[in-house]
Amino acid sequence: MAGFAAPLVRQRLKLKPAVVSALAWQAPVAMAIARPRSAWRDTAIYALQMWAYIAHYEMPNDDPERLLARLRVSYPIRVDTALFAGTPPTVRLQRAIGRPGQVLPHDLALAWVHWSWFLVPHGSMAYILLRHRSHFPRSAGLMAAVFDLGIVVYWTLPTAPPWWAGSNGNMAPVRRIMVEVGEHFWGRAWTPLYDFLGGNPFAAMPSLHFATSVMAAHVLSDVGWLPGTAGWAYALSLGFALVYLGEHYVVDLIAGLALAEGVRALAPSAERLLLPAARAIQRLEPGAA
Repeated sequence: MAGFAAPLVRQRLKLKPAVVSALAWQAPVAMAIARPRSAWRDTAIYALQMWAYIAHYEMPNDDPERLLARLRVSYPIRVDTALFAGTPPTVRLQRAIGRPGQVLPHDLALAWVHWSWFLVPHGSMAYILLRHRSHFPRSAGLMAAVFDLGIVVYWTLPTAPPWWAGSNGNMAPVRRIMVEVGEHFWGRAWTPLYDFLGGNPFAAMPSLHFATSVMAAHVLSDVGWLPGTAGWAYALSLGFALVYLGEHYVVDLIAGLALAEGVRALAPSAERLLLPAARAIQRLEPGAA
């Protein structure tokens, strides 16, 4: 209960990040010890891990001035500029197929690709849980590792996305098309919806949107070619959308891809290292005797 409550009350009680971390990250372990093994318990463990992730995603922005003082802006611009002949791809794409002051049909379509990300990684886990139960523990572990390792970089290397850099004069002007579409499509509902879903404007490097979508494509491919094909089609569409909409640089996507592939490649070694701890927890599970 304390692990679930700590992220909710951290600002009201002015809890230190270390306290929130200690309470939030023990919650999945506590669930493993408290309940007998079942699909429900495994789902709850994954959900509690994601609850801890959300808290750590938002916490850097609890002190916006301190976060802004640590912000890195120029290095992804330099990398994208070097990789793409002097002009970042976001600028090229928005000039080529965008229209300032207008919301075009492909703007709306790509914004929906972006918004649907909130369902895709966890929807993929739900599909595997319901249709391929034996694959769920490993798939959920891989997905959780991508989220958790990405959050470490968000804390240590806060990085501005293209829309922020463009609007603050650090590069050529960049529209935040997703917000323009949101205001056009959702009307008055957009502001509360955006405030609810937002939390840290400088969680850009690596792109966890792309990293988790790549991991979803991998774990879906492990259970069948059809879900795998759908997963990869979505990941590629999302990558294009993120760059065009002004949400991420290409180098953010490259880093996200490297993160997902690195987690997958290192998983067998990590599993061996964590095996003693896993067995210790299993001995404490109800009914373990």
